[in-house]
Amino acid sequence: MSAPYRVDLREHGIGVLLRNQAPSGAFVAGPAFSQYGYAWFRDGAFIAEALDLVGERAAAGRFHAWAAGVVLRSADGMARAMVDARLGRVPHPGDYLHCRYRADGTVGPADWPTFQLDGPGIWLWSLAHHVEHGGSVDADVLAAAGVVARYLAALREVPAHDAWEERPEHVHTSTRAAILTGLQGASRLGIRDVELDSATAELDRCLREAPLTKWLGADAVDASLLWTIAPYGLLRPDEQPAATLIDRVEHELVDVDGGVHRYRDDTYYGGGAWILLTATLARVRLRRAAPGDAELAGSAVRWIEAQASADGDLPEQVATRAFHPAEVGPWRERWGPSARPLLWSHAAHLALLTELDGHPES
Repeated sequence: MSAPYRVDLREHGIGVLLRNQAPSGAFVAGPAFSQYGYAWFRDGAFIAEALDLVGERAAAGRFHAWAAGVVLRSADGMARAMVDARLGRVPHPGDYLHCRYRADGTVGPADWPTFQLDGPGIWLWSLAHHVEHGGSVDADVLAAAGVVARYLAALREVPAHDAWEERPEHVHTSTRAAILTGLQGASRLGIRDVELDSATAELDRCLREAPLTKWLGADAVDASLLWTIAPYGLLRPDEQPAATLIDRVEHELVDVDGGVHRYRDDTYYGGGAWILLTATLARVRLRRAAPGDAELAGSAVRWIEAQASADGDLPEQVATRAFHPAEVGPWRERWGPSARPLLWSHAAHLALLTELDGHPES
C-alpha cells in the first residue's frame, strides 16, 4: 500500500520505535511531548508486541529485560502490597508497582496517577507473546513474571486507575481483562499455582457473564475493551458479550471517516479520535471477518496514514471531530499539541499492517 509521504510509513514506524528505545531497553512513550518522556509498562508491552510481529525480537527482548528489572527491584514492596490487599487494605503508595518510570528504571515524578494494574497484566501477555514468536527469556525475567502474576492475582479487586489513567475509585473492566490475559500468559510461560488458577477462572467468568462496560454497573462503553478481542484474544468477536461491544463501539465511538474515540465523555484534548484505537477496531474486524470487514480494515489503514506528518510521525489523537471541541484549546495551552510521535500509535499501525498482510482477503 503506497502513501504520499517522504518516507515509507511501515519502515519509518519501526525506526521510530527503535530510535526511542533507551540503552536500558525502556521505550520513551512520547519523546517530543513534555508529559510522556517516560516509560510505561502498558505502552512498552504493546510496542514489544509490534516489534515481535515485524521480526525485531531483540529489541522486544531488551524491553522485557528492562521491565523485569523494575519488577525485581520492586518485589519487596509488591509483597507488602499483596498482604495489604488480602487484608482488605489499600496498598501503601511506596509499595505498589508504579506505572511511569525513567529510562533507568527509577520511578517517575509523583505528579501522576501512579496506581495502575492493567500495565503489568499487559506486560505478562506481551512477554508470553514474545516467547511464542521466537523470543527467549532468562531466569530473572521468568522470576519477575511470577512476581507480577501473584501480585495481580492478589490485587485484582482493588480499585485503580484505568488504561486512560482515570477514575481510580472503580475496578475497571479493561483492567480485569488485562489481568486475565496476563495470568493466562503467565500460565503459558509455566507459572501456575492454585491461587493463580482460581483468579484466572474467576476473571474469565466475570468477563463473559457481564456486559462489557467501563466498570460493573456502568452503562458507558469504552473502546479499550476491544482489546479483549484483539489483540488479547480473550473473546470471540462473533459471540456475546463481544458482539454487543463491537456494535456499541461502531455506533457510539466511530467517526464518519473511521476514527475511533475512547468514550463519549472524554474531554482530554477534546476527546479526539485515537490512532491506536482505530487500529484496534480494524484488527477486531479482521478477526470477525464479516462481509466488508477487510475493506473497513484497509480504510482504517488509510485513515491512520492520513494523520501522519510529512516525515511520517503519527500523533496520539486527532481533534478534527472531537466530542468536546471546547476542551481542545485548554489542553493545548497547558501541554502543547497532542503528542507526536506517540510510539504506541506507531506500534498499533505496525500490528494492524501485519495482521492485514496475513488476512486472506487483503
